[in-house]
Amino acid sequence: MADCLIVIDLQRGLHTDSAPLYQLERVLAITNERIAEYRQSALPIIFIQHEDQELIPTTDSWKLMAPLDNQSSDYYVAKTHANSFYRTTLSKLLTELAVKEIEFCGAQTEYCVDTTIRMAHGLGYQLSMVRGGNTTLDNSELSAKQIIAHHEDIWDQRFLTFI
Repeated sequence: MADCLIVIDLQRGLHTDSAPLYQLERVLAITNERIAEYRQSALPIIFIQHEDQELIPTTDSWKLMAPLDNQSSDYYVAKTHANSFYRTTLSKLLTELAVKEIEFCGAQTEYCVDTTIRMAHGLGYQLSMVRGGNTTLDNSELSAKQIIAHHEDIWDQRFLTFI
């Protein structure tokens, strides 16, 4: 296990009937399994929540997805950019928690997850992820399945280790 688990943008507003996140139930199950392991080991869990004109703080769309096991003792970081480190408290929090290794899961693969993984790698953190622990939407060029497979292939042994 890493020193902490970071859950990126698993927020209600990212999954709609007209734009469903790929294999969301599976990703939520993986995420909750990882959360349970981190809780059992008394290791920190950090939830990242995106804020913009569609994900307005405290609104239903901004809230974390209901199945997620988040608790008041967890850490929460607000962001307004795909990079979870950009103008946020994340870097300071990781320093305070003496984190050197991070495990990731979350949404959206090609935006916030990828950008944050690359930034964390560049900052010298050792990174890991459960294969399939991220999700996204189909776009006009690629299916969500293709996007996830492509990014996981790029990340594998370059940016992170799959566990």
